[in-house]
Amino acid sequence: MVPRRPTRAPSATRSKPSNLLEAYAATAPGLEPLVARELTTLGLVPNAETGGAAFRGPIESIWRANLWLRTASRVLVRVASFRAQAFHELERLARAVPWERYVTSGSALRFRVTSKKSRLYHTGGIAQRFGEAIEHRLGSGVVVGDSRSDESDEEDAEGSPPQLFVIRAFHDVFTVSVDSSGALLHQRGYRKAIAKAPLRETLAAAMLMACDWSGSTPLLDPLCGSGTIPIEAALIARRIAPGSRRSFAFEAWPSFESSRWESLRADATAGVLASAGVRISGSDRDAGAIQAAVSNAGRAGVTADVDLSVRAVSAIDDCAEADGLIATNPPYGVRVGEAARLRDLYAKLGQVLRTRCPGWRVALLSANPRLEGELRLPLEERMRTRNGGIPVRLMISKLPQA
Repeated sequence: MVPRRPTRAPSATRSKPSNLLEAYAATAPGLEPLVARELTTLGLVPNAETGGAAFRGPIESIWRANLWLRTASRVLVRVASFRAQAFHELERLARAVPWERYVTSGSALRFRVTSKKSRLYHTGGIAQRFGEAIEHRLGSGVVVGDSRSDESDEEDAEGSPPQLFVIRAFHDVFTVSVDSSGALLHQRGYRKAIAKAPLRETLAAAMLMACDWSGSTPLLDPLCGSGTIPIEAALIARRIAPGSRRSFAFEAWPSFESSRWESLRADATAGVLASAGVRISGSDRDAGAIQAAVSNAGRAGVTADVDLSVRAVSAIDDCAEADGLIATNPPYGVRVGEAARLRDLYAKLGQVLRTRCPGWRVALLSANPRLEGELRLPLEERMRTRNGGIPVRLMISKLPQA
């Protein structure tokens, strides 16, 4: 979501200086503090807002954000803002936007348009005017695809989607942003095989970050499915940039400098550790899920860093160390099975963790307080967000010593 802009703005187009860009790292609800923390780690000064965090910096900061952010869904660059109350004003001001910095004649593009409390409210008509403005400035040949009027981060197909422009009208002020990411940032490039009810990579990383897990203690996911949590843990432990195995929309911008980008990627590669240094385990009773997890770990380059096995919860025996983290995303009783049939699973999971993993911490996503009770653990809520459209809470606990 692009955050609200002030209601007053210049009547002429105001474009952002080329040497200092205003950007916005969008994320899922509830993850704003985490993405702001990540931006701070990158040396930026973020301002957490609803739906993400804003920051300013040179073009390299946009590249680095895409390369390194683990909890963001996309990085938007704000390119212009202006007030328009009639379509003729919109047409004139839209033509002054420096579109040639982001697309060329023959480019495929699309718009996401929202309009609230504005005289121009027809999102289709707004998108049409912006498309015409781009064609007027660049010449014919621009291909405008389907435009959306919602602000959700739709599931983009992997590959090279059309260049997205996000246009938001609020109190007659139009804010124009260009998406620098392309495919959503949770698409790291390694997860081709999935199990039932897969967990997004960004949410798996958020679970670990919310627990301040950085790779110094062992990690176990006893219900790992296609392996997203153990794989994200291995990427964190080895300091592997989550975007190191994919491409981004900004690489197709006319202003893109490949040599500077390759230097940035080389620096990231140089900082990768040879191994995770701690035991990272994942297990599931579904052999097909573990097969998918093994394939995904191979594509992520962390096969040697994760121990993946087929076994039931009752067979857990990974807690020899005095301290560690059990991070998991158990079924909620919404998509995968009936809640009543999951009570035994939750009760068994709680019993096994209490008896076999004393002193360890537990972090799990939950959508059902009744199932949480079956664990018989002193759970505390750490954050709220959504997983696949389902409201969930990250619940944490410290297992008592034996």
